[in-house]
Amino acid sequence: MSKTYRVGFASLVHDHVWGELNRWKEHPNVEIVAAGDVNAELRDQFKSETGVENVYDSWQEMLDKEELDIIQACAENNAGPEIVEAAASKGVHVVSEKPMSARLSQADQMLNTAQNAGISLMINWPTAWSPALNTAMQLIKDGVIGDVFYFKWRSAHNGPKEIGCSRYFYEWLYDEEKNGAGALMDYCCYCADMCAYLLGLPEQVTAFRGTFVKDYPLPDDNAVILMKYGNAFGITEASWTQKTGYVTPNPVVYGTEGALTVTGNQVNLNPAGGDAQTIDPDPIPEGKRNAPEYLIHCLETGEPIDGLCCPYVSRDAQEILEAGLVSADSGQVVNLPMT
Repeated sequence: MSKTYRVGFASLVHDHVWGELNRWKEHPNVEIVAAGDVNAELRDQFKSETGVENVYDSWQEMLDKEELDIIQACAENNAGPEIVEAAASKGVHVVSEKPMSARLSQADQMLNTAQNAGISLMINWPTAWSPALNTAMQLIKDGVIGDVFYFKWRSAHNGPKEIGCSRYFYEWLYDEEKNGAGALMDYCCYCADMCAYLLGLPEQVTAFRGTFVKDYPLPDDNAVILMKYGNAFGITEASWTQKTGYVTPNPVVYGTEGALTVTGNQVNLNPAGGDAQTIDPDPIPEGKRNAPEYLIHCLETGEPIDGLCCPYVSRDAQEILEAGLVSADSGQVVNLPMT
């Protein structure tokens, strides 16, 4: 590998940006060139953490004035189509934080724009870089527990504001137009992505959401989405009101030939008729350990973006979320595909 990739940051209001910034800094073939954001405090933080002085009052201005190879998008969920369209017009690849968008129509627009322009589009799901979860997914794909008929995942904490997220982050998370919902969009998305990867689109979705605990305005602080496949259930739970850590394994998966769970960094395998096993996962290979590494690996090798971060999988996850939102608000079961 000899090419140096020039990377710019389109918005800084998604708190994942600071962890991703460190990963870009660590890559030997990356030059961090610039950032664009409307918030002076975030621009100053970016300069402090990178030593890069090229910061702009908007990501649009940055893209107009800088020659870039890749954009790291860390904006509100509903900003994805505009960022991808602007990047695509200049042949710039995009990695965007999860979920793909706030609405299914936006995800479709992003996917179509990237396809038509021939740029790479990656959706960065933090779950994609977990050795334990990667091992579990591979065991499932290999059929070790037979055909999956039940997959459940719970994402939960005590709320963005309460756990210390910046106000630049939680203010748009609490805005239904910018986020897409509340906890439903922010946290049901992880399992929607995993189920889309393992099982594809479900036949039906039913969901519930509500504000059960918080005493300030927000779209919802708890949500559940049930996905009905031909021969399987997927269950995704989200909470912004959980003050304790997880008390059960996550995920919990049952198949026709056994069961599988993940606890911390260990995979627990219970084959039908056999002894339970605890599996220490293999390290993720170099080139696939985080979003910057993987995107550049795919650009260098020509391999398509695969797995949880695949834009097609992420688009299907968005359809599950959209169906969940419609179901929760209407009280009706939603049949898929929606379009």
